Amino acid sequence: MHPKRSALPHFIFLLSLSFLLWGCSPGEKAAPERDSERPTVISLAPSITEMIYAIGAGEQLKGRTSACDWPKEAASVPVTGAFGRPSLEMLASLHPDLVIDVDLADETMGKKIEALGIRRETISCKTPEEIPDALKRIGRLTGHERQADSLASIIDQGLEKYRKKTAEIGHRPSIYLEIWDDPFWTGGRGSYTSALILYAGARNIGDAVEKEYFEISQEWVIRQNPEIIACMYMAKESSAADDVMNRPGWNHIDAVKNRRVYDRFDNSIFLRPGPRVLDGIEALYRLAHPESSPQASR
Repeated sequence: MHPKRSALPHFIFLLSLSFLLWGCSPGEKAAPERDSERPTVISLAPSITEMIYAIGAGEQLKGRTSACDWPKEAASVPVTGAFGRPSLEMLASLHPDLVIDVDLADETMGKKIEALGIRRETISCKTPEEIPDALKRIGRLTGHERQADSLASIIDQGLEKYRKKTAEIGHRPSIYLEIWDDPFWTGGRGSYTSALILYAGARNIGDAVEKEYFEISQEWVIRQNPEIIACMYMAKESSAADDVMNRPGWNHIDAVKNRRVYDRFDNSIFLRPGPRVLDGIEALYRLAHPESSPQASR
């Protein structure tokens, strides 16, 4: 789902929270003893919700955040609050066996959740390499170890495939990932989006800045002169790519001159560490290396 312009403050809040994000939590408590039953779960992050469904534990999900929009089956699960801001009343009424989050806006909320007698686990990932371990951990917590281990192995192998595929690439085209345009935001060195771009055999112009996600000026983008521009949002009236092509002063940028400006993406696969990580890398690879992927299109 593409962010709406009116939701920009909330969108920036999500950026600062998450991928904005993260680092995987090192410790793990023993799984709760429930005989042969599998624990009921509430997810407090879109990435966690995706992982739960991806390993076959969707039926155990009893609550989600308002930002959990994939897969479509999640729409039937009760909303227990916003991303990073759960409702204690909802949690108490549902009383799941387990709550899983990646980060909370107020860490004291974690203690309040535990005070309700609900087990809380934090599983957050900053890089694609951490996703397989996160899946395995959720598999152990939910009783779906086999499915989780299998998917983790597929992702590990996929990441290795892209590492080998791009290792010998002579020219890595520069990419500007425009996460938002009012104001302008992009991902810097160490961001999840930057890692995807690297796996795709390209170079993130945001790596010039030692931040995860940050605001930039149009002049900065013009100076960086990216070869490819990818817009991660939908424009209100025209296409985002057309808007970029018509910006004053941007006609000198290589991406604009060569008409390598793209839009209409599902931005969640680029901004949300989760089981669709390989889809995000492949989409960027097609943009960066159209000679290898004739289906790349605007």
